[in-house]
Amino acid sequence: MKPISMRALFCAAFSYLIVGLASGLFLREFTKAHDFPDSRFTQLGVVHTHLLVLGFLALLLVLVLEKVFTLSAGRTFGWFFWTYNAGVVVTAAMMTWHGSLTVVGREGSSMISGIAGLGHILLTVGLILLMVALGRAIVRPSVPATAEPAVASVP
Repeated sequence: MKPISMRALFCAAFSYLIVGLASGLFLREFTKAHDFPDSRFTQLGVVHTHLLVLGFLALLLVLVLEKVFTLSAGRTFGWFFWTYNAGVVVTAAMMTWHGSLTVVGREGSSMISGIAGLGHILLTVGLILLMVALGRAIVRPSVPATAEPAVASVP
């Protein structure tokens, strides 16, 4: 598996920022278009927060950890990145689907809950992989980044 770069982390975090903000706009406009009462709960109301926290903020934190510990030096980090992102996407998609059905007055099925559960399982596995990668990076011997070459002294 190709190592995940800091640029990939930045792009993923930035993508979650855009999608998270767009989901807030979608909530407002979709509920307004269907005369859905503001006081009534729908899962659409929490998609915005989930994407911003689990996607944007979490990956910004991982970006800092990558800069400090070079997490991507190990194989586990790539598995974390793809598993975690799959979990965020599946979870947010199921919340959007279920919330949209609530707004239009239809019942969600147990299939939606089951798929959302799989998204949460992927998130959990991803977080465990992140902790494994971080634990390995902490105990890995570090090499000074600015090692000066040895210079022979002239007599």
